[in-house]
Amino acid sequence: MRTEMAVKSQIVMEQSSTGGGGLNMVGDEECLSDRKWWCFLLSSIFTFILGLLSVVLVRIIQSFMCPKQGDDQNSEEEKQRLKDEAKKLRLQGQNPDEAPEGDFMSEAKDWAGELISAQTGMGKILVTNVFILSISSLVIYFIDASSDGVEQCVPWIENTTQQIDLAFNIFFMVYFFIRFIAASDKFWFMLELYSFVDYFTIPPSFVSIYLDRTWIGLRFLRALRLMTVPDILQYLNILKTSTSIRLAQLISLFVSVWLTGAGVVHLLENSGDLPNFSEPEPITYWNAVYFLMVTMSTVGYGDITCLTEVGRVFQLMFLAVGLMLFAGVLPEILELLGQRSKWMGSYSGVKGKRHIVVCGNITFESVSVFLMDFLHEDRDDVDVEVVFLHRAEPDLEFEGLLKRQHTRVKYFQGSLMNAMDLERAKVHEADACLVLANKYCPDPDAEDAANIMRVISMKNYCEESRIIIQLMQYHNKAYLLNIPSWDWKQGDDVICLAELKLGFIAQSCLAPGFSTMMANLFAMRSFITSPDMAAWQNDYLQGTGCEMYTETLSPSFSGMTFSQASELCFVKLKLLLLAIEVKPIDGGDTKISINPQSSKMPANTVGFFIAQSAEEVKRAWFYCKACHEDVKDENLIKKCKCKHLANKTGATPATPFSAALSKPLLNIKNSVMAKEENGSKPVMNGRPTNKPADQQKNGKMEVGIADDQAKDFDFAKTEMKYDSTGMFHWTPARSIEDCILDRNQAAMTVLNGHVVVCLFADPDSPLIGLRNLVMPLRASNFHYHELKHVVIVGAVDYIRREWKTLQNLPKISVLNGSPLSRADLRAVNVNLCDMCVILSAKVPSNDDPTLADKEAILASLNIKAMTFDDTIGVLNQSSNAPDAMSPLGSPIVLHRKGSVYGSNVPMITELVNDSNVQFLDQDDDDDPDTELYLTQPFACGTAFAVSVLDSLMSTTYFNQNALTLIRSLITGGATPELEIILAEGAGLRGGYSTPDTLSHRDRCRVGQISLSDGPLATFGEGRKYQDLFVASLRNYGMLCIGLYRLRDAALTTVDATSKRYVITNPPFDFGLLPTDQVYVLLPFERKQSRFSFSETEV
Repeated sequence: MRTEMAVKSQIVMEQSSTGGGGLNMVGDEECLSDRKWWCFLLSSIFTFILGLLSVVLVRIIQSFMCPKQGDDQNSEEEKQRLKDEAKKLRLQGQNPDEAPEGDFMSEAKDWAGELISAQTGMGKILVTNVFILSISSLVIYFIDASSDGVEQCVPWIENTTQQIDLAFNIFFMVYFFIRFIAASDKFWFMLELYSFVDYFTIPPSFVSIYLDRTWIGLRFLRALRLMTVPDILQYLNILKTSTSIRLAQLISLFVSVWLTGAGVVHLLENSGDLPNFSEPEPITYWNAVYFLMVTMSTVGYGDITCLTEVGRVFQLMFLAVGLMLFAGVLPEILELLGQRSKWMGSYSGVKGKRHIVVCGNITFESVSVFLMDFLHEDRDDVDVEVVFLHRAEPDLEFEGLLKRQHTRVKYFQGSLMNAMDLERAKVHEADACLVLANKYCPDPDAEDAANIMRVISMKNYCEESRIIIQLMQYHNKAYLLNIPSWDWKQGDDVICLAELKLGFIAQSCLAPGFSTMMANLFAMRSFITSPDMAAWQNDYLQGTGCEMYTETLSPSFSGMTFSQASELCFVKLKLLLLAIEVKPIDGGDTKISINPQSSKMPANTVGFFIAQSAEEVKRAWFYCKACHEDVKDENLIKKCKCKHLANKTGATPATPFSAALSKPLLNIKNSVMAKEENGSKPVMNGRPTNKPADQQKNGKMEVGIADDQAKDFDFAKTEMKYDSTGMFHWTPARSIEDCILDRNQAAMTVLNGHVVVCLFADPDSPLIGLRNLVMPLRASNFHYHELKHVVIVGAVDYIRREWKTLQNLPKISVLNGSPLSRADLRAVNVNLCDMCVILSAKVPSNDDPTLADKEAILASLNIKAMTFDDTIGVLNQSSNAPDAMSPLGSPIVLHRKGSVYGSNVPMITELVNDSNVQFLDQDDDDDPDTELYLTQPFACGTAFAVSVLDSLMSTTYFNQNALTLIRSLITGGATPELEIILAEGAGLRGGYSTPDTLSHRDRCRVGQISLSDGPLATFGEGRKYQDLFVASLRNYGMLCIGLYRLRDAALTTVDATSKRYVITNPPFDFGLLPTDQVYVLLPFERKQSRFSFSETEV
């Protein structure tokens, strides 16, 4: 068999020598009869030996030539002296180890070291070229190895591949000398792997010129240069992670050994057996590659084998090495490939399409809620891709959500603290970056700190990035101001959950149910009414479909007052205009003005609307007085062709739409004035009260009415009654000890129309920021006598920690007790309060999160189960004891009769877990899986959960001013200036009343008016909502925004089962009932208002 193959090989060689078109081979048989392979091999060996001997010889000469140092120089004292001198030189900024100037070898060594380490641009080019030429030289080897035989008698001048290879080898020789110069130890350099590659590949190229023949030899060793691939890729900054670097190292090692081993098999088999290399066995290089892979994998098909003795010996040796390599390297490669997640890619956006990056608390629940609101169908053409960046891989449920939304949502695994991951998510190109907070975390401060660090990382990566972040605690907002590139004006914004949550609850103390209305306004929801539902549910759901939008008003609105524009929008366009954007005359930042009074609107004013969809709001921009004045159907108000004419000619103020309303309105106004002139008692939601305006005050604390700010101010004599911004009432700091009541003191104190805060907290519970609850109740647009007294019932040890932020706010008392104690609740007259707020600062347990609300639910049910004697707290001021005073010095006065049943006590309960809302009302029929906003307690405004604030992230992204508007309504007037003051940590600062600060009181506030009595009572007798809207706006400047209606419309009196629900922005033809209460935005009045909002009817 071997003889036949040898004969065939000889025939092939003869045919190739006589055939035309090949290389010019002269006398191949004679030439190859005398093999010269040993010349090529000896050239490499002699080069190595000569180089090694040269290095050794130089070292021997240097050891003899250099003078020996004296014994005194080797002494310990001399060594210590030299160390001290070197230390002094280093302290002076000098390098004692550097060689003297002018040392050519040292400079050359430094230069060569910089080149081969790729520290400079020239070095990177050199190293890259070495790699490219090594691969090119290997390709030439592949070409030569494809021809028959390992040695050929081809004149060098006719062998193109050898000429090219010689040029490469000259370059490699230069690179070898550069490496030699840079080497610290020349001897060990001569023994390096890549040095041997040069020994056995460079000298044979020069020998081939002299011998006019070629030997394929050991040129396959160039394959070992593949092991430098990871280094080259690191120099080019392509490989950056440890996983990718290790993967490249393993793959390059495996391929290098594989190709090198195949070269050995090819050489040995084609050379023949020792000692004369007789009887060669022709095998192509690529068959050798195939053979070694089959051998290493231990498959061993047997179709190709080593037939020569030397080949078989090498096969045995390589089998041990290859098997270890195959068994060791491949599993690690597979493991690394398995670790490479499919979420490790990079975002590649579509040109012209925006994207946002969402990070922070990324879970299935948080992402589901976010996407439901962000991608809602009511949003006008949401052409934005959402990119999630998170450290962990999504679970199967989360992955299913991503697949369903794969056209608009991308997910990448990475860290916000890693600049490479930020690059992958294209943060610098993102329209905005949203940071979600974990609302149920055990440590809110730690959660805020982590999210603020993410903001710092993104701002450090790209200063221009717009960041919207959720924070848990109000006091952590101050840290954002420390970031140099944080800029509110460029769109950066923070949604403080504690601030807004407690702000919503505070507004519910002024107007019960208002928190539900506002929560539904900024959440995207679609309502579907059904005849199978109860009437109250259909009314409520229609309101939940309303959202807040912004739109530029058409030129036809130019020159109108806000009241005229709002009336026009409501009656004609069926839109509720809530506020406008005002540009100061001095060119400062634009501000949002809610229900402003007597100010003309310029052209292109931006308005804030409440409507069902963005399509409806476009009517405000399309409206043209010339074309649409006679249009009755609001759906026909489309873009007209004469808009440019309206823009040029301007617009005249809108005329009244219903002349029939003028006469009744005049009568109402006159009747109100007549009642005031006759000295009638002030009306509080339809019930008279007997509170005197000149009630005495105690220096320690005021409990009764103090109407000392209802008259005009004398600026020269005014004390500090407001904070330095003029936005909030202020009092000098008081000790908490002065405000603590025991149960007996509280029982003797006349508390009526107040706010009871039932607070569950451990002494070490995280601070919830009670200041955010009290500050909206102390806004300066309330007169002092209108401020509701706040009584906090809870552990005084916890409240003491919060007191630093409360000490400058007036009318606060603390009862050191338990919200579950009925005696404590009776002591604070919970049945006479305007609102009972139930809060918990306790950290939810990780064992069972559903029990997080157990105290709040128990307290709520406890109050509802209580009954009260209707004589409690009702004493006549004209008592036989004229000097009767409460323990705090306040006179005991006649107050309204309170609730007899605890179920009628106005109450709002904060929940951590949405599903627990089912336990608040035992008589409701809500399904446990019902969404929070569809449940009866939420619709009635008696429950609030922080989860409703999730929608604010999307709202703020699409409309930055919307958050400013909501914050203005909810917080009572918090401003950026106030944020800076509070960031100092010293609390509110008092300020003198100046015209500038007093002007800040002139802003809108939330109120609730009853239609059962008072000047608007006539509208409860079968009139329409549009009549009430227009009348309130024209005569009192009040903007009606919704109704608070009894769930059982048949009830005409309040009893133990009466409940109310919220109707947001009712239709214009919605019928009114006498028991309805109206949500209004009321302008500030310097004199006492003809309406009183200090008490609330259930």
